[in-house]
Amino acid sequence: MSQTRLLSVLVENKPGVLMRVASMIRRRGFNIDSLSVGPTEDSSVSRMTIAVHVGRQQAEQATKQLAKLIDVITIDDITGLRNVAHELLLVRLHSPPERRSEILDVVRIFRGRVVDVAANTLIVELTGSSEKVDNFIELMRPYGIKELARSGAVALVRGDQARIRLVDFDVSGNGADDEPRPAGNGAAADTTGTV
Repeated sequence: MSQTRLLSVLVENKPGVLMRVASMIRRRGFNIDSLSVGPTEDSSVSRMTIAVHVGRQQAEQATKQLAKLIDVITIDDITGLRNVAHELLLVRLHSPPERRSEILDVVRIFRGRVVDVAANTLIVELTGSSEKVDNFIELMRPYGIKELARSGAVALVRGDQARIRLVDFDVSGNGADDEPRPAGNGAAADTTGTV
């Protein structure tokens, strides 16, 4: 059964890496629901959070294929792990003065904030899970959405499990069938939760 799966990928922060990753996923026939990329605490490494709508077997296939790319450091399907996955939403709403207070009430309930006000529009910023963002959008549709931009999910695994499940792959042909080995180029996995 297919579902939206979150892949967390650490890659070298170099030109062309995003194109190579996206092209590999496209060649497999998978549709990318969202893809967010940004630098990590190490300026030479970027984190990609990729949401794809596929089954578990297809996700495993995608991870193995991604692991073969030279610029990929580690990759993990964090769908089944406890994680924090948030999106950013910016939405311009039709907001005439007579309806503005009811719109602001909904914004407050969703813990959003107004970042721009004009005579008949508001721009609202909201962060949260995809479900929270979807629900907010649906509640705002009757008021009139003029423009909308979503970031796609960024995600981290919760708690001390953060580095336990991250693996990289031996793609040199020395390992058996792309079997995962512990993170750290063969060193023991860091189970302390530190990065």
